[in-house]
Amino acid sequence: MPEHPEPRRPRRETVTHATAHGDLPGARIRPRPLHPPARSEIDEQTTLGHTYVRSLMRSQLRAALTALGALALLVGTLPLVLALPAPEALVWAALGAGVYPVVWAVALWYVRRAERNERDFTGLVER
Repeated sequence: MPEHPEPRRPRRETVTHATAHGDLPGARIRPRPLHPPARSEIDEQTTLGHTYVRSLMRSQLRAALTALGALALLVGTLPLVLALPAPEALVWAALGAGVYPVVWAVALWYVRRAERNERDFTGLVER
């Protein structure tokens, strides 16, 4: 009976820092990025990473304060509108049909703005 030769096992290769960066003669040279990715800056908590995160926080705070200002303007003027002499049905219509759609619109704007801020930040970090 013919004997089957044993299959050869692949040669093991040890990868070190020098071989990974192409510092050894004959090693394939891998191009290094000019700037480290923003994600590593954030993970390592460098000053630049801190600046990235602070910019996201500032944009989120700006959106929140804008939404809060719009709601404060709405709620702040509501007593003045309700103080006008008007039938009771008009007051209830102003409360039900005038306030809630505006609150929903402000909330929808805020959620979309916050998601867009996060999407922009993620795009910056992933580049």
